[in-house]
Formats: sequence, C-alpha cells, structure tokens
Amino acid sequence: MNIHSTALRGVAIVATQPFADRRGAFSRFFCKDELAAIIGNRDIVQINHSCTSMVGAVRGLHYQLPPHAEMKLVRCIRGRVWDVAVDLRAGSPTFLHWHAEELTPDNARMLVIPEGCAHGFQVLEAESELLYLHTAYYTPAAEGGLRHDDPRLGIAWPLPVADLSARDRHHPPLNADYSGMTV
Repeated sequence: MNIHSTALRGVAIVATQPFADRRGAFSRFFCKDELAAIIGNRDIVQINHSCTSMVGAVRGLHYQLPPHAEMKLVRCIRGRVWDVAVDLRAGSPTFLHWHAEELTPDNARMLVIPEGCAHGFQVLEAESELLYLHTAYYTPAAEGGLRHDDPRLGIAWPLPVADLSARDRHHPPLNADYSGMTV
C-alpha cells in the first residue's frame, strides 16, 4: 500500500497494487500495519456498504460531531464515483477547502477522510458501490451535513446533480460566521 498526501492535512489517498492472473484478481483492502501512519491507535469499529443506482446522484456531505467524530476510509468496489472530503476543522489552514478523487475498482484507490472533515460523493457510473471503514460508531445525535452546493465551498461537481436525499436537500448553507469544529 502506498500512501499519498493531499493538500488537506490528514486526507490521503491509499493506492494498492492488485495482483491479477488468468483466474482473476486479488487486492488487499486494509492492513493495519501498512496503514499505521494514518490509523495510529484508532480501531476500525464499523464497516458499511452503499449502493447508488443513478448517475449524477450525490450523497453527502456528512460528518459526525465530536466526541463521535470519525475517520473514514472509503473504497469503490463497483462502478465509479467522484469522492469528496471537506475540511471543517477550526483553525486549519485549509478550512472549507475540499479535495476530490475518482475512485474505481480498477484504480484500487482508497480515500482517507480524518475526523473534522465532511464526506460526500457523486456517482459517475450506474450501480456504484462503496465500502466504508469507520473508526467510530454511527451516532445519529452527532450527525451533521453540508449542502452540496454551498457557495462557501464551491465544489465543482463533475456532473449535474441528479438525485439528493430529502435529508441532504435540507442542510442549511454555512453561516458567514461558521468557524468549524474542534476535534
């Protein structure tokens, strides 16, 4: 596994090398030893799977508030998505900046989204599936979200947004005085 930093502190891309032969392919999805520099003393406590049917659909941007903030490791296992992390950490030099990566099974990349960052994605291919590894349990009372089209973020989604959940449609825009979260 090769770890590549991004402009957002703690947001990283993990590239793996699939092994393929005439029978098929093998790829390591997670290795705590190889990811120790990222994971630290955290444990993966929950693994989730999502499938999104419609091209252009956006899910997110979601996060959990402290003390339930979580690191997410996200990998596409079918289809193709444009995966986004947004820095919400108070005092961060990249506060409200975002980073996006195209994730596919073929490119074998995983996006690491640390505590204090929101996460969302847009589906680029029908029936796309993601696998999420989480370092904290889902806590409904701690969930938060951002509008996909918040002008303070200026995310340039690659496709017109075709589908949003009711929850994601109703996230309020960030106030001008929003200063982030402390994690």
